Amino acid sequence: MIKGTVFLLLNGEPPKKLPDFSDYEIICATDGAYQLLKDQQITPDFISGDFDSLENIPKDIEVIHTPNQDLTDFDKILQILFDKGFKSIHVFGASGKEQDHFLGNLHTAIQWKKRLKLTFFDNYGRYFLAPKTTKIDTEKGKMISLIPFPEAKNISTTGLQYALKNENLTIGEKIGTRNNAIENKVEITFDTGELYIFINH
Repeated sequence: MIKGTVFLLLNGEPPKKLPDFSDYEIICATDGAYQLLKDQQITPDFISGDFDSLENIPKDIEVIHTPNQDLTDFDKILQILFDKGFKSIHVFGASGKEQDHFLGNLHTAIQWKKRLKLTFFDNYGRYFLAPKTTKIDTEKGKMISLIPFPEAKNISTTGLQYALKNENLTIGEKIGTRNNAIENKVEITFDTGELYIFINH
């Protein structure tokens, strides 16, 4: 059975505004992010981590100890969610603070792309790892960036101010930052590689 969408909070820059939790089947967090939920009087369904930095481990929620130091807390909690049967996950707090963690989280998302649908949200917008054909319902004027990781080939777009037609994007050569939607529907296709799409508020 495919279950509903998950709210997952990581220990990056905390969201200034939390979403409507009625949209989610479960709420969970890594141990470093748990304090924010506690401060907002929100009780998650479970938290996970090595709990080295959490002074008082809660007794009223499920606590999953994941001491393996070869994997990140993000990777470990994704494995837990996958094992529980969840496929769609909204990730908050993946960016901000230490930027090596942010890049590591982008790396982890690629490792899970065939098994989970991950959408990231921060205080500036949302971003996700694009499938080979991506259709976006948006608004004219929205800023949309196409960031290869590290490259994506034969990209074509419709609905963007600076259109691409069978072009390659590569870190260190050419990337597609700060484009703008000129239509309410944007379509992006590419053949090979990995491409992140960032949509600003």
